[in-house]
Amino acid sequence: MVPVPGQQARPARRPLIRRRIVVISAIAILSLLAVYLPLTLLAPLAPTSAQLVPFSASDRTAARTILPAYGASAVGAIGYPEAFATAGSTEPLPIASISKIVTSLVVLEVKPLSPGDSGPTITFTARDAALKAEYVALNGETKPLTAGTTISQLDLMRVTLVASANNYADALAVWAFGSRAAFEITVSAWLSSHGLDHTTIVEPTGINPGNVSTATDLVEIGKLALANPVVASIVSTESMTLAGVGSFANTNTLLGRLGVEGIKTGTLHGLSNLLFAATFRYGGHAVTVVGAVIGGANHKAVDATVTTLLEGMKAGFHEITLAKKGEAFANFTTAWSQKARAVSSRTVSVLVWSNTRVTAVISVLPARAGGSRASIGSVTFTAGSQSVIVVLTLDHRLVDPGPWWRLSNPAKLID
Repeated sequence: MVPVPGQQARPARRPLIRRRIVVISAIAILSLLAVYLPLTLLAPLAPTSAQLVPFSASDRTAARTILPAYGASAVGAIGYPEAFATAGSTEPLPIASISKIVTSLVVLEVKPLSPGDSGPTITFTARDAALKAEYVALNGETKPLTAGTTISQLDLMRVTLVASANNYADALAVWAFGSRAAFEITVSAWLSSHGLDHTTIVEPTGINPGNVSTATDLVEIGKLALANPVVASIVSTESMTLAGVGSFANTNTLLGRLGVEGIKTGTLHGLSNLLFAATFRYGGHAVTVVGAVIGGANHKAVDATVTTLLEGMKAGFHEITLAKKGEAFANFTTAWSQKARAVSSRTVSVLVWSNTRVTAVISVLPARAGGSRASIGSVTFTAGSQSVIVVLTLDHRLVDPGPWWRLSNPAKLID
């Protein structure tokens, strides 16, 4: 083109505008990248919520507790109130020589013994020696006792509980309290303090039918006896020999059978009673059953009743595995498709009675990438009166998905 005379040449405007647009666009892109890249590459990742795994315990058949139709009876298991059952009369009945358990426990309140301690040496008096004839006349069990001879407190209690000698039980009570009257006052207060409101003890041996209790109270008395290590040790003794007394066997002929560890027989006016305890073991668990049967026709009949009862009680307990180490109770799936599990930190089992309901409450926190594997939550198991808490951990850490996923999924980065 030939320039027109008098007119100056002008640069082309369109290329200049294009250059400006390119520059502005580049600046805008760089500005956006300056904001977008840190936001996506450095932004915290949203936590991942858990999907809980439902828990269900194995089905179990309801237990059958077979109690006798005669007299009165009750049975329970220490630590398992749901296993308690009772039948027959609820009125206090004569308990005969089971009274000697109460006598021994009350004596130990004022004359305590530690396991392995024989206690003080006691010298028998003429009054003590005369007791043998007194109880023989009442058709009560006795053992030889001579004035002037000595015996330790522990051995005096052994003859009282293992051989069920009435003259020794009487001598024990009077030695500890000074008189039968003082014993009666103390034992009444002791029964009241332990809530044994349906038990009456008027003398230390049980030869008097005024010594009465209910089967339910006797179960509690049995628990108290087992809780005292001295009494528990004595009532589990099958037989023994003492100088001046001779050899004698435990009157409880069930001892050592079906886990029976004691406690005491009683016979009065042709009726037989038994306060008993037995321990059953299931894997790593053990349970102690305490029961009482009052008013059997004879000890053979009572032993048969208790044998059937214990077989049913033993079959009624079940060991249940609540969680195995590494077992999953919740699952996590992140937005970037990584998976993890909240797993049990240990193997734990529980012993349950019959078809006692077992439930689990699972509590799990959201999981974060880079977070700790420790204690992501817990499971609280409940079985009857028992409660067990198990800590949950992540089976492996969640890791950052990396820059490409972050850049491609900005909407999923919101915390």
